[in-house]
Amino acid sequence: MGSLRGEVAVVGIGASDFFRYGGSTESEFAMVCRAILAAAEDAGLPVEEIDGFTAYSNDRSEPLRLATALGIRELRLGAMQFGGGGGGSAGHVAIAASAVATGLADYVVAYRGCRQGEVGRFGRGVGYGGSGNAAHVSGYDLGGAAMGPYGAFAAPHRYALRAQRMLAEHGVSQSTMRAVARAAYHHAQHNPSAVMRGRELTDEIYDSSRWVSEPYHLYDCCQESDAAAAIIVTTAERARDLRAKPAYILAAGQSGEYRSGAGGENAPTYATGGIRALAPRLYRDADVKVGDIDTFQVYDNFTAGVVMAMVELGVCSYAEADEVLTFDNLVAPTGRFPLNTSGGNFAEAYILGMGHHLEAVRQLRGTSTNQVADAQISVVTGGPMTTLCSGVIYGTESTL
Repeated sequence: MGSLRGEVAVVGIGASDFFRYGGSTESEFAMVCRAILAAAEDAGLPVEEIDGFTAYSNDRSEPLRLATALGIRELRLGAMQFGGGGGGSAGHVAIAASAVATGLADYVVAYRGCRQGEVGRFGRGVGYGGSGNAAHVSGYDLGGAAMGPYGAFAAPHRYALRAQRMLAEHGVSQSTMRAVARAAYHHAQHNPSAVMRGRELTDEIYDSSRWVSEPYHLYDCCQESDAAAAIIVTTAERARDLRAKPAYILAAGQSGEYRSGAGGENAPTYATGGIRALAPRLYRDADVKVGDIDTFQVYDNFTAGVVMAMVELGVCSYAEADEVLTFDNLVAPTGRFPLNTSGGNFAEAYILGMGHHLEAVRQLRGTSTNQVADAQISVVTGGPMTTLCSGVIYGTESTL
């Protein structure tokens, strides 16, 4: 059986400036172009050498338009990871890696842009059309006939139900969810690019913040941002000739669990991060164990989902979560399980999880603003609690 392990690498990372919702004066497309140009500069690669693009969650910056705007000589690959919203935020890297490994393209950009005020997103009621009308009207996604009549129109409403199930079934305390949020905000204080820099989060601030949808306080929910980010993937052989230190892809993939897309909240495994099946497969393909992972870059839409994902990654059991997933254990550089060390969706910028890949690469290069000493392996997961989830394990050359 073929393997991606060590065959491909990330050779360039780039981003636009980050803004809170509505803060950018540029279009979403312009921000994506800016991120790709920055990634090419980081790699020392002429932008016209790029010949492939992969995105997810119905990104609106289409590959043909990007190729035209950037002066690409020939577009050989334009692909989309469908399904799961942020759950696909590592699946598109798997597509890029597979394309490069099989010769479909030489240099593939995996990217995502968000300028949500431009097109509309969550919280606008049933059938608003921001990310596909039919699912919302039919009840297979947020809102719809199954939830709309009860006032459940937005993402916090749906995922609060899953959080309540986790708390009821496993007895995880609110303090563990609070630790996840506090760790993200703590890391953002050291990150000059983070939109929440200057807004330290304490226990008291968290506890006194307003309820959004119980058990979610304000700080249990990710922000919305104007931002874009991109990485460039190529073969390990080509990577040796480029400027940046490569971050090798050890494993990548996606997982849609049994009937995870069932509408009307009918998924049989309800309180799940969605990576129970995927995590063992990633570890096997990468030839690593959970104890080998130096940083965890876990998609943070809501704190409860991050707790679920960390459990399913094998960091601890639910019974151990309150003792293991503490603020001290989740912060770099001293914590046992450094989590979302740039600030993540919560506190760096919400780019539907694309920023997590940049931070994983920075950790392996040794350039993070919250650097973990001698970081060799980083895991990135997309999801959690979404219908489809995905993941990538990155490693340095020494791990090959």
